[in-house]
Amino acid sequence: MRYLQSSNYVCPESIYQFIDKKEPELYVFLARAHKKRKTKRPYRAKQSRIAGRVSIKDRPNSVNLRQNFGHWESDSVVSSCRKAALNVLVERKSRLTHITLLTSKTAKQNHQAIVKRLKKHNNEAVTSITYDNGSENTLHKETNHRLQTQSYFCEPYHSWEKGSVEQVNGLIRRFIPKGTDFSEISHKFINQIEKLLNNRPKRCLNYQTPYEVFRKHCGALPS
Repeated sequence: MRYLQSSNYVCPESIYQFIDKKEPELYVFLARAHKKRKTKRPYRAKQSRIAGRVSIKDRPNSVNLRQNFGHWESDSVVSSCRKAALNVLVERKSRLTHITLLTSKTAKQNHQAIVKRLKKHNNEAVTSITYDNGSENTLHKETNHRLQTQSYFCEPYHSWEKGSVEQVNGLIRRFIPKGTDFSEISHKFINQIEKLLNNRPKRCLNYQTPYEVFRKHCGALPS
């Protein structure tokens, strides 16, 4: 196979900028079909109301470098009706994903979903969870107690600091576009999306699937 020389390589960012500035009608061919890219603007720092919050700045560097298994990121994907939601959990090293459909985006349901999904793993596979500063994460101390974990929080408006789960959220949106009413989605459909993501080979995993990588080090997925 003949490979292009580096001088002819066009990076993904160049393609996105070209479409955004010169050929906006081509947006329909993008993965998430966004008509306009969002401009990042600085926000004023806002004090978090989450009790016992530990900043991501205090998270061990070994976690940042993905050296060990058992460190998870948690996030919520909201419905168009602003009531139902998804809780999404991603293990940082293997990129293993758990998705749970919630009838409401409350702290109680979020806590229960996280505990239910992660308590089935052995202790070595669940060491820490990184959150954003949403109100649905206010019961993190109870979650820590149930799972014997440590929680960390992104800086306000820095959701990119938990990039693994944010990237997975983008993949989920390919199946469930924005504007979808989650009350019309079944648990079976969510399980199908989860299985597809966990059996999807990734370049960052040397083209292994998240399931294969996790199973080698942490055992088979619980049923």
